[in-house]
Amino acid sequence: MAPTPLPLEQMAGVGGYLPAGQEGGPRINTMSMSVLIDFIIQRTYHELTVLAELLPRKTDMERKIEIYNYAARTRHLFTRLNALVKWGNSVSKVDKSSQIMSFLDKQNMLFVETADMLARMSRETLVRARLPNFHIPAAVEVLTTGTYNRLPTCIRERIVPADAITPAEKKQTLLRLNQVIQHRLVTGKLLPQMREFRIKNGRVTFEVKHEFSVALTVMGDSQSVPWRLLDIDVLVEDKETGDGKSLVHPLQVNYIHQLIQARLVDNPNALSEVYNCLHYFCQSLQLEVLYTQTLRLNYERLDDNNITVEEYVPGVKLTVSYWRDLKSELGYRLTVQSDPSEIGRPLAVVHVPSLGAKESAEVADRAVRSEHLSMERLIVHTVYIRSVSRLSDLKLEFQAFLKDVDFNLQGTPAILTVPVLSPCLRAEQIHITIDTHTGMFRCHVPKHLDCPITEEMQEALNTDRSKLPSLLSELRYWITHRRCEKTLQHLPATAVDTLTFLTLPEQELLQQGRHKIYVKLHRHPNIILVVQLKEKPTMANEMEYTFHLGFVAFQKDEADVIDDSAKQLVSVVAQPPSDIPKFFTKLMRLIEFDTFVATHGPGTEVDAPPAKQQKTIFPAYFIPELAHVVAMCDEKIPFMNLAQTLSKHNIPHSGLQVEANATSLVLKILALPQPGKSATTSGQQAQQGAANAATTAAGESKPQPLSGSSAFPKIEPHVWDDLMRRVLSISVRSQTNKNSQVRIWVVEFVFYSTPLQSCHPKEQGSRRTVYLTYEQANHDFSKTVEELLNDWSKIVYLYTLVHDFAEQLKNKRLPLCDMLVVKSYSYMNLLLGYGPKKEVSCNIYWSVQSHGFRLTFVGGMSAVNAHSMMRDQLAQHLNQHHSLTQIAQILHETYYPMSSIAKLPVLPFLGIPRPQVPVLSFCMLAQSPCLMRLTYQAVYCLELRFRANRLLSIRDGASSRFERNIIEEFTPIQGLKAFLSKYVDESAAYRGRAPHEDDNPLSPMGMEDNYGGPSSVTGVSAGGSSPFLGAGMRGPQSPRDSGLRFPAPHTPPSSSNPHTPASPHPSAGGGGAAQSHGNFNLTSPPAPHMPHPSPGGLMPSSPLNPQPSPHMVHSPGPNTMYMQSHQDSPFTAMSPANNQWPGSPSMPRPSPRPGQSPEHKSTGGGSVGAGGQDRGGARGTLNRPWAGATPTLLTHEALETLCRPSPHPNKDINVTDMSPLERFLGCVYMRRQLHRNIQSEESLTALNSTEPGVVLFKVDGLQCQVMLNQMHMQTLHLKITQLPPPPDKPTFQLSPDDLLVIEQYFDTRVAAPPYRPNSLHSICRLLNLPAQVLKDFVQIMRLELKPEFGGDQLKWTVQMCMRMPPSAVPIVPSGNACVVLGRMKILFFLQITKIPYNGKDWKDSPSLVLPIVYDITTNLTQMAERREQVPSPMMTAASTLLRRFAEFNSQQNQCSLFPAITDLLTNLQLATDMPQPPPNQAIGPPVGVGVGVGVGVGVVGSSPNPMMPMQQLQPQVGPQGQVGPGGYPQLGPNPGGPQ
Repeated sequence: MAPTPLPLEQMAGVGGYLPAGQEGGPRINTMSMSVLIDFIIQRTYHELTVLAELLPRKTDMERKIEIYNYAARTRHLFTRLNALVKWGNSVSKVDKSSQIMSFLDKQNMLFVETADMLARMSRETLVRARLPNFHIPAAVEVLTTGTYNRLPTCIRERIVPADAITPAEKKQTLLRLNQVIQHRLVTGKLLPQMREFRIKNGRVTFEVKHEFSVALTVMGDSQSVPWRLLDIDVLVEDKETGDGKSLVHPLQVNYIHQLIQARLVDNPNALSEVYNCLHYFCQSLQLEVLYTQTLRLNYERLDDNNITVEEYVPGVKLTVSYWRDLKSELGYRLTVQSDPSEIGRPLAVVHVPSLGAKESAEVADRAVRSEHLSMERLIVHTVYIRSVSRLSDLKLEFQAFLKDVDFNLQGTPAILTVPVLSPCLRAEQIHITIDTHTGMFRCHVPKHLDCPITEEMQEALNTDRSKLPSLLSELRYWITHRRCEKTLQHLPATAVDTLTFLTLPEQELLQQGRHKIYVKLHRHPNIILVVQLKEKPTMANEMEYTFHLGFVAFQKDEADVIDDSAKQLVSVVAQPPSDIPKFFTKLMRLIEFDTFVATHGPGTEVDAPPAKQQKTIFPAYFIPELAHVVAMCDEKIPFMNLAQTLSKHNIPHSGLQVEANATSLVLKILALPQPGKSATTSGQQAQQGAANAATTAAGESKPQPLSGSSAFPKIEPHVWDDLMRRVLSISVRSQTNKNSQVRIWVVEFVFYSTPLQSCHPKEQGSRRTVYLTYEQANHDFSKTVEELLNDWSKIVYLYTLVHDFAEQLKNKRLPLCDMLVVKSYSYMNLLLGYGPKKEVSCNIYWSVQSHGFRLTFVGGMSAVNAHSMMRDQLAQHLNQHHSLTQIAQILHETYYPMSSIAKLPVLPFLGIPRPQVPVLSFCMLAQSPCLMRLTYQAVYCLELRFRANRLLSIRDGASSRFERNIIEEFTPIQGLKAFLSKYVDESAAYRGRAPHEDDNPLSPMGMEDNYGGPSSVTGVSAGGSSPFLGAGMRGPQSPRDSGLRFPAPHTPPSSSNPHTPASPHPSAGGGGAAQSHGNFNLTSPPAPHMPHPSPGGLMPSSPLNPQPSPHMVHSPGPNTMYMQSHQDSPFTAMSPANNQWPGSPSMPRPSPRPGQSPEHKSTGGGSVGAGGQDRGGARGTLNRPWAGATPTLLTHEALETLCRPSPHPNKDINVTDMSPLERFLGCVYMRRQLHRNIQSEESLTALNSTEPGVVLFKVDGLQCQVMLNQMHMQTLHLKITQLPPPPDKPTFQLSPDDLLVIEQYFDTRVAAPPYRPNSLHSICRLLNLPAQVLKDFVQIMRLELKPEFGGDQLKWTVQMCMRMPPSAVPIVPSGNACVVLGRMKILFFLQITKIPYNGKDWKDSPSLVLPIVYDITTNLTQMAERREQVPSPMMTAASTLLRRFAEFNSQQNQCSLFPAITDLLTNLQLATDMPQPPPNQAIGPPVGVGVGVGVGVGVVGSSPNPMMPMQQLQPQVGPQGQVGPGGYPQLGPNPGGPQ
């Protein structure tokens, strides 16, 4: 609260205040204005504070009156203050006058006082003034000697102290005084309690332990001189309640000091008097301390029922009672009093009932006669001695009925432990102690605090102890039950006390009682283990265990019938849940175990003593007999179930055995049946039919076997016998999965070596093992046996392939060892390595689900495995022919072409043909092991057929083989034949011909068949050999097959649908020579009206159908009979020698037909323009639309060149590497889209071209020609020719340099990767602009191609967007053509990038996409803005620059597009780059702009990528500041003009 100020009228300073320096003048009633305002504020605050305290206690009307009065007073006071302040403004004159008057008064007063002082001095002071007589002797003595010895002697006597004695004299005096004290003590009477003393420094100090310490001395050596008491120290302390303070006040000590000193005078027994006085005082003090501690202990921690002060006589005794709840005649109490029997009468403790003298003295010494005087310690120690005494008596009672049991009584507080079992943990023993507060017995079992028997036992200990033997027996059984539960804690079993029986079984063991437990096995729900518990008659603390195995069934009620299967040993498979759960148990059988036999099997001596080196100590709560029996049941029951299931399947076995050293249980299987025999075969065929039906319903493309061929390999007797000789043993064991803790079967097959040696380091020995695992969770042992038989079939079927393959691998005449290497053969899987470094792998295994062999391919460290694309086709071929040799040959021959094909990109791209629809660049569709289809952007299709001798054929897959129609899904590739002909190797094309074949060329029909036409497919699909076997793996040919190289064509379908398969010709399924001879006349040359040869085989399935037709599957294999009867394989004709067997005659060739032109030969041979033919005629033929339908023969190296990414032929186009095939197809696609644009755009006029593959069109004043580069056919080129103007209307003409810039821009920016057709829309719209406007666009193109022509003034580079980038303002959808024409306005987009400076990188430069609108009518260039979107600062700055240019542009007769863009690139600045303008400098209008001329091609940056996410294309620019002044670059004059 603020201090209370006085009223202004009562302030002391108000009425009598005088300024400093005016004390002599008249009093002026003045006061400082600041002090006055301070006083007023204090008074106002004080009244407000008082008002706030008093108003709550008044009524509402009184409060209002008080508030009004306070406001009126305060207002009046501050009104006066306001008037005073206003008056103070005119007080300056009064102040000056008052100051002058005060100064004059002060001067007057000084003159008066000076005169008065001079008069007083002359009259009073100077009258008696005389010069004194100087003390010459004293001055001489002081100046000469430095001392003065003439002072009065009284000063020395009264003031100066006497000199102190020397240390030697002091020491001598104290020694003498010690001798006097020692003499007094020897000659005087000294009590025994004061025998402990020490003499030092002239004093003697007596100390009585735990009571006091006193110091005395004498003042002389006479016997009559009394003792002088120097110091008293009381040693009694209260460390519990004293808080560290002294118990005796200093005044009390002074009083005792004076009392004892008075008694020491003229007292012959002075020392005895000192002891008596101090001893009585200290003893009383000790009793008082104990009493105080007792009261505080009773008040704070204990109540009256625990301890009570029965009697307290100060200075005499203190009696305390305890254990008041305990029934006793005398009660339990203790008394602290002086001991009259001892000299000195110290404090002693008397106990009722009495304790021994030794215990009582010990209690007194611990609690009373010690430094720590404590009643709590006294009571605690007394209770401890009482507890030990009572527990000792109880121990004797226990020993009466528990013989040979080690009891233990120890601890503080005392605890009696009674073992219940033997052996017994200390935590399982009964701990009996006494409650220190009440004295009652307490008992518990530490490990089982929730034991219900301990409460009854505790009641018996305190009341009737005759019940203890029976309670101990109950506790023994109860703890044994808990031990059983603890033993089964980590075992798959649960112990329960009861089972839910509807009717109690008749067995006496299962009657109600406490001496048994039921153990439920988790893995076997229909089996229980009954454990019977008994106490040994000789040793009650030991238990006996008897085990019974029971078989139970579950039922809903009594009417539920139990089937006979529950009575068998085999565990019941989990039944489906019923409506009413089966809760009740019914016992079916009960078998008693011989405990000794069960626990003393091989290596299972449970109770055998451990070896010396073993230090494993099992805890007492672990019951090894129970654990072993439960584990034995859990382990052996599944084996017995599995053995019964094996017997049901007629599989012989040797029964359950224990392995050596008792490591595990094992079930030996003697033999397994041959898969696919008798009933098993029919069952597997039924399963196969069901699986195939399910696969068809699910829509999966599983390889299906051909009609007439077996899906399962045939197991020859000699192969089966060889496998049986290699099988050494089949063992079944049980293990637990460490990760999932699930029991599994482990079946071990041991084989003797393998017929196929591998290079795996772990497969070099003669002993080969195969481990198979099966889960045991479902108790379905029949399913386990079926899975075992299925895995056995995997081994057998794979062995049939390996057995034949091993023999062929050993054949030195076959180059299989050079083709591949066997990496691993584990009887379940065969891993083959092939390729140049043998690092790619093929894993072959038998699949039970698909009933056939499956193949998986894995790549190596430096290579990928491209055969994954034809995995299903290779698996189908292997399942049809069951020959690993053919698979090895196919993998070897197709590795390089498949690796080349795998290098083509398969990523999806946007903008083809619609911006928001992704399309795959390449899609690989394998139709057979030697047939592959490639689709490009779902528009074009290529058909590749793999041949021997490192050859393959490629044709246009859009052409049908049956009709002249084109497959609807694809478009023919124009110029494909000419493009492929550039990669044809002439020597390789004629590598497979004999010398006389040049004289007798094949017919075109035959050439197509030999180059992978349908006839070869037909032959393979009919069960023939692989086309790759013509290069080193052919069998001998018969001379009768000389002219049967061309098979008969199949009948084409009657409908127009090219995907409808043809009906096979009878000769396709036959293999005889007669049929081939009969069909020779069908191989006629194509009709004149057909653009390509007539079909000679089945039409392959559409690329959109992922499941190949069964007739199209190639089935290569070394089939000698087929090679003798079918000589229509495409690779046999290309072999350099028709017969590689020694001594075999060569095969004759058919002669050419009359009228066969060289074009047929060159076209069919795939070497167009390579053999000295007329290149003009060949070019015309190659560029025909139907020329690509004829296969072209290439080498693997040529395919690698086609598919491997390489730099662009035009070095000015800076793009990522791309394969030549992709560039060619992209250019063809762009040319096709351009042709479609010309037909759809009204402003473009199509012109007829005499050259195939050239797009010719014209726009206003320009004629354009787009063609492929005929050197490499990987780039598109634009050729522009300016049409002559009409004579009556002169027009603006572009210069040749401008036309050259347009052509170069088309080549490097429009028709360049990534080949987006919308770029063509933009360039066509630009070409259709007026020539004056197009001139400025050409200038922008020139500036983009060659930025250095812009000069040093440009701060930004420019790129014209042909497609809408995602980062631009969303005016046009992303990816579409971003040049829009309408209403005499042109909308286009420019991407500008800041030119880096000061060593910065281009990637750190900000970039911006600007939408520009040019109005042709008004000649204005400005930015397009959307009202609903807030532009960025940089966009706003660019728009401001364009508007300012339009405002100050003086050249109205010139197109403003390029000058405005140049002005923007010159003056647009970032806020961080902007220089500070000088003060008061205005920003002037821009100056004129010239136009530069330059020819050249350059690349700075790249156009926005429409595939890039929008977040990556946001313009990274800073805030825009003010635009500084600057000029424009002065470029060259405009070279164009009217002509």
